[in-house]
Amino acid sequence: MPGLNIFTSNRLEILAEQLSRIIGSPFSNTLPSPLSREIIVVQSKGIGRWLSMELARHNNISANIFFPFPNTCLNEVFKKLMPDMPEESLFDPDIMTFRIMDILPECRHRAGFESIKKYLADDKNKQKLFQLSEKISETFDQYLVFRPDIIFKWEEGKEDHWQAKLWRDLISGNENQHRAWLRKAFIQKVRDRSDKISDLPERIFIFGISYLPPFHTQVFVELSSVVQVIFFVLNPCMVYWADIVSEKEKSRIKRKYVARVSALDELHLETGNSLLASMGKQGRDFFELISGFDCESYELFEDQAEYDMLSCVQSDILYLRDRKHAENKFLINVETDTSIQVHSCHSPMREIEVLHDNLLAMFEKIPDLKPKDIIVMTPDIETYAPFIHAVFDAQAYDSLRIPFSIADRSIREESRIIDSFLSILDLKNSRLGADQIISLLESLGIKEKFEMIESDIQIIRGWINDTRIRWGIDAISRTSLNLPAFHENTWRAGIDRMLLGYAMPGHERDMFCGILPYDNIEGNEVKILGRFLEFLDRVFMSVKDLNQAKTLSGWHDALNSIIDRFLPRNDDDIERGIEFIRHLINDILKIQELSDFNENIDIEVIKTYLERRFKREDLGSGFISGGVTFCAMLPMRSIPFKVVCLAGMNNDAFPRGSKILSFDIIAKDPKPGDRLRRNDDKYLFLEALISARKKLYISYVGQSIEDNTQIPPSVVVSELLDYIKEGFYVPEKCILDHVITKHRLQAFSPEYFKGNSKLFSYAEENFV
Repeated sequence: MPGLNIFTSNRLEILAEQLSRIIGSPFSNTLPSPLSREIIVVQSKGIGRWLSMELARHNNISANIFFPFPNTCLNEVFKKLMPDMPEESLFDPDIMTFRIMDILPECRHRAGFESIKKYLADDKNKQKLFQLSEKISETFDQYLVFRPDIIFKWEEGKEDHWQAKLWRDLISGNENQHRAWLRKAFIQKVRDRSDKISDLPERIFIFGISYLPPFHTQVFVELSSVVQVIFFVLNPCMVYWADIVSEKEKSRIKRKYVARVSALDELHLETGNSLLASMGKQGRDFFELISGFDCESYELFEDQAEYDMLSCVQSDILYLRDRKHAENKFLINVETDTSIQVHSCHSPMREIEVLHDNLLAMFEKIPDLKPKDIIVMTPDIETYAPFIHAVFDAQAYDSLRIPFSIADRSIREESRIIDSFLSILDLKNSRLGADQIISLLESLGIKEKFEMIESDIQIIRGWINDTRIRWGIDAISRTSLNLPAFHENTWRAGIDRMLLGYAMPGHERDMFCGILPYDNIEGNEVKILGRFLEFLDRVFMSVKDLNQAKTLSGWHDALNSIIDRFLPRNDDDIERGIEFIRHLINDILKIQELSDFNENIDIEVIKTYLERRFKREDLGSGFISGGVTFCAMLPMRSIPFKVVCLAGMNNDAFPRGSKILSFDIIAKDPKPGDRLRRNDDKYLFLEALISARKKLYISYVGQSIEDNTQIPPSVVVSELLDYIKEGFYVPEKCILDHVITKHRLQAFSPEYFKGNSKLFSYAEENFV
């Protein structure tokens, strides 16, 4: 039956168990048919995979369940309101970018657009226009979610600055298609009971989402009047904590009320737990929002026993108390309590080497610990992935090998064929140097396309060196780069020498029509020459294509032709990468159809667009696959693991900042519920802290690899260390000396083999 229900707990596994009961119980099943699918809204593919496994564990099956993201779910709901709503929205950020590119040049000469005109004054290839349009599109997309009231004011003509004018131009003829309007229309229709919305699901679960923008939250709340909506929310604290403030916020408020002491006293500013107050702002705003809903609330908190440092910190957060101000500090058993570890290293490579040794030690000391019980998160998975492979793949003995998988890598990093494709696009306006062409020929896929092996390429290198080929297709191509038009040392000059030498062997010392034959090509090498010349012919053809500006549809055709020229079709792994490239190229054609952007643009704009798409798309694989999971630090990744490891927790890497645009209204006037990358990351760290069941392992680059100077860790790590320093102690020793381990520069340092309990190594090759 319709209604809003909210289940909260400090443990995600308890929420998963409750969800499995509801889905598995015939008494609570309100679906019209056993074949009807359940809808469980999640924030990431990882949590969807984990939840599916938990449901299967509790109910012996997990089937016919749809795990959409919040935006996907809302789009499905809005389509019930507007069945004729187009599949592709004109206000999708990618489409909106090119629509703005179409409009903005005409706006430059209007009042209010002076700064835009100045910025685009020297934009010859439309690269600046694309970058600016992309930023404006992203900002408008944020306005639709976080400032819909401003959008509606603009549409009513109440404001007249350049953003308002541009928005009115953008929506002209499409006023009722953006999601701020769809949300408004949906809410009105839900409240108008006389107009029933058909085909809505019977119930929707929202699981493990510790934060939703007010935009989404309001839709789900309104939807609960006609559909059963059930939230499962991870809450780090069982006490009401929406009114606590951090010490930083408290100081700011005190400065504001410095002349009104009595008013300050009336505010009753409470910090509660300093870690929760400092890192929990994102969740605090969300819980303050949902606390005002008319709903059925169910608290499923589990008491937290205090038996080591980690459990004590988790208990303090759960019960909203601050150990720093407690009279009795918690005594640490130095020999056994390694529940919170911080490791200071000299480089990312050393971080992963130290991590590998410490994981082996954990497997020895915790009998029931398995690789699947461990997650390693890092702010920059792309940087750490090569080091992870270098260390975890290189173990010589089976006893030292730890199964692992890496998740959240971009499609570009997972599929090397994409680099091959992008390197072809780099030919535009290049000198076509000998090294560049050979490097291109050696690329994955291209080498296979032209049936080249390493020995063939070595032979070709010899030919290029002997014929003195340096750069440039011919004399004409050199003039296009504003360089002298001389034919010598070009590709055409070298090709002429090779072909003439094959036709006239034995004449290497005699000139023929001004060409010196190169007759060092014999026997089967002729086949290699033929394939190489075919490759060069396709390179020259592609350079001609890439140097000509085209419309989006023109680039769609040209890029597909480039794929046909250079990339093979007989390898499954390569073919998957090619299919994804073609998918994005087809999106370019859709964008032109929807945006009406018909201007000619250079390949640089297309390449920038493709690179950003490649970077933000991932395959969704590698998460919870049976081994240690390495992944990026992403919001809502609060899945419980016995061991939670955080690598790369450097001062300049986490919390991650975001560049604030000068025209961003949200950044100028922030409000509760706004998403800030820094607050997201702080809350992510807090969730990681409460999700560790046995150990929290943290590492960072804390010592300079050049001069060994100390480098501070992330501010969130420093706050945790301050909390530990004030709330715990060991007899006759500084508690931080127990928690923090400073590692040596080299893995083969003798210190690792002296029996020191904090410095140890399992690498026999380093024991000399």
